[in-house]
Amino acid sequence: MHQVIYALVEASTEDTALACAKAAFDRLVGAGPDNAAIFDYYVTFDDERSSVAGKARWGELPVVAPVDSDNGEKLLERGWEATRQEFERNLERVRTAVTEFSDDELMHDKDLARHACYNLGAYRGPSLYLYTEFGDAIRNREHLEHVLDADEQLWIIPADVHY
Repeated sequence: MHQVIYALVEASTEDTALACAKAAFDRLVGAGPDNAAIFDYYVTFDDERSSVAGKARWGELPVVAPVDSDNGEKLLERGWEATRQEFERNLERVRTAVTEFSDDELMHDKDLARHACYNLGAYRGPSLYLYTEFGDAIRNREHLEHVLDADEQLWIIPADVHY
């Protein structure tokens, strides 16, 4: 499965922002010995080599955009809206399962109820779309607002990830 995720990074230049985002994405794919792989791989939108990911899959997206630009605002809205919708979808699945399924059915993951619980509580992974420069997912609006109150220029960088 593929999806587009976004890194929000503080940097003084576009090149530095892209490098910081790639470091965050590297953490998410387990590129370092201290990092557990959350995704299989990523492709940023400056990479022209892939025929199945990035631009080849999603079309043209900005490689890097200041968050306060038109492109940046659009990317941020896409990322936040996807996060919110995925949360609401999983929350509804959990609510339904808890009220309609027996304990045994829940234990046996009827209709992927336990998987919905897992997604609802996830700190990183496919149910989350916005990440900090440290590879931490932005799980709620307060965290997003905190990140948006950056001291330096804030950039948003999309990447196609596979999981």
